Amino acid sequence: MTHHSTTPTGSEPSTAGTPSPIDAPNTDSALPELETQTLASCQADLVLLQAKCNDLSDQYLRAKADTENIRRRAEDDVSKARKFALESFADSLLPVVDSLEAGLAIKDATLDQLREGSQATLRQLLSALERNKIIAVNPAAGDKFDPHQHQAISVVPSEQEANTVVSVLQKGYLIAERVLRPALVTVAAAK
Repeated sequence: MTHHSTTPTGSEPSTAGTPSPIDAPNTDSALPELETQTLASCQADLVLLQAKCNDLSDQYLRAKADTENIRRRAEDDVSKARKFALESFADSLLPVVDSLEAGLAIKDATLDQLREGSQATLRQLLSALERNKIIAVNPAAGDKFDPHQHQAISVVPSEQEANTVVSVLQKGYLIAERVLRPALVTVAAAK
């Protein structure tokens, strides 16, 4: 009987700790399966990301179109508002025109009739201006000078306090609280 030694001898290389090809896992067959799973997972992620990208692109294009439509509608609304505001103002002035024409049609009007007709027509005009938010700026003597609503034509010596209105040379007007024309005034000089 021949006895084979299982202990290594100095002439044979040691294989202790090294798995034999039979005991080693088959990495060659596991690697392609792992790569296939990873590739499939990446492809699925790519499909999801492309769908999300397409959805976001569609949302962007819709939002851009909505914004453009809103801008166009706003421009149309502003244009119509200007047009109809002017139309409303013109409509409120038509009775004034009618009154002036009726007054001028009277050939033998007396001075009192002309004065009375002019006063009535002026009241109509002022009413039309007020309905359209056009308000007169007519400061009283002694009111503080307001450079936002008044324009000083001259500074005059006066018994009044300095920087107050002495007299109004021409009324000013506001339109919707914005100065259309400042009132022309003289202002008291500093003493």
